[in-house]
Amino acid sequence: MSTPSGSSRPDDAARADAARTDAAAGETNGPTDPDAIKAEIEATREQLGRTVDELSHRLDVPARAKEGAARAKDTAVETYRESPPAVAGAGAGLLGLIGLVVWRRRRKRRRAAAAVTGNSAALAQARAEARVARKKAAREAARARKAVARNAQRSRKRTRKATRKVRK
Repeated sequence: MSTPSGSSRPDDAARADAARTDAAAGETNGPTDPDAIKAEIEATREQLGRTVDELSHRLDVPARAKEGAARAKDTAVETYRESPPAVAGAGAGLLGLIGLVVWRRRRKRRRAAAAVTGNSAALAQARAEARVARKKAAREAARARKAVARNAQRSRKRTRKATRKVRK
């Protein structure tokens, strides 16, 4: 939400309107002494510096992540120092939970694969059919190799005969 003065906060807009009204009336809200004006400028600079520092800290995500990790580590170390068996038990519980999740996912995938193929008997039958088809393809390939070898041998014989006839 934007206000006429360009500020997004209503209280800033009200202050800006009041300052414009006072300036139009010839009144000044600020100090008239040069030392007071300088002090106000310095205070504003310091406030602006703090604001910039805070914004730069907020935008430095890697540093904030490192700080969070360090805090988590410190908390874990403190907790372990206070009661090591409780931490060991929590670690074992977490490990068991992760193991359970992994086991269930694998089981679910296996069941889904069996459902796609129909069932495990259908899967075994498909594997057997594939094995038979591979054997048949291997036999056909062997026959083709033999036929190629026979044709090559015949061709060599014909070439020899033709060469002999030409020489005679």
